[in-house]
Formats: sequence, C-alpha cells, structure tokens
Amino acid sequence: MTGSCRIEPLGKQDRTSFHSGVEELNDYFRTRVTQDIRRRVSNCFVALDAEDRLLGYYTFAAASVPLTELPADITRRLPRYPSLPTGLIGMLAIDRRYHRQGLGSVLVVDAATRAIRAEPAIYALVVDAKTDSAAAFYLRLGFQRFQSQPMRLFIPVAEIARRLAR
Repeated sequence: MTGSCRIEPLGKQDRTSFHSGVEELNDYFRTRVTQDIRRRVSNCFVALDAEDRLLGYYTFAAASVPLTELPADITRRLPRYPSLPTGLIGMLAIDRRYHRQGLGSVLVVDAATRAIRAEPAIYALVVDAKTDSAAAFYLRLGFQRFQSQPMRLFIPVAEIARRLAR
C-alpha cells in the first residue's frame, strides 16, 4: 500500500466519503480544512492512490515551543532562546479502510521531509496526539513527550534527517 500512493496538497478531491474512525478528524477534514488553508493558518496534504482515492491526510503549520518544555538533556545543547521554531502536524488521519498499512508513518515522513527542506529553520516536528493509541504511534516513531503535556510530542528535525539518511 505505502509504495503505491502519492502525497500532494489538498485540491478538489471529494472528501465526503472519508472516514477515519475519529469524528473530530473527519469533520475537520470535510468542513473546515479549506478555511484554514485559505486563511494561511495551515496547509493540508493528502495521500492518494493510483485511482485518486483519498487514503489519508495531515495538516502542517508553523509553530513554536517554549524551551522550558523540552527535556534537560536536549536543552543543554541548545541556545537559550525563549522558544524554538517547530512544524506542527495539527491533524493526521487515515481512512479506516487503510488503517494498519503503514500510511501514517508515510505521512509523518512526508511532513519531516518538508520540514528538512523548509527555508525558515524548523527545530522539531510537534504533534498533539488525540488518543493514547495515537501517542503510542508517535512514540514508536521516535517522538518524545513534552515535560508538562504528555499528549504533545516532538522529534528534532536533525534526528529525523539522521534516520532518513540511514
């Protein structure tokens, strides 16, 4: 499955049949994502198969995190700025027909690749996990929890680049 999809910016795809199993993610994708894109609050990228079926999506936006939210072993190596620039994967959902096929990881890697290529510096990718199983998914990918917000996770872009280079 994962080798036979392409990822591109959201266009005119029919989103009415998309069902991830999480109504909040379905509703956002069907009714509000285009407003966020139009207002330049977030971008949305979709995974499509060879027949242009919607397999999944994620949103990507600029964000920042306070340095104090990161673990001490990481902050020791960073400049003492009050906050660091990040890329936020705000929403990520896979249509339930395509769950457990590795597509979520493909979307995260796509976001990571965009973060690595970004002209403005991005220190880390950040996600807000909606469920414990989502948090477990990100932890398996190497994300770490924030100090005071266990459902908010991050991974340094330099770590992603090292992993992708292997």
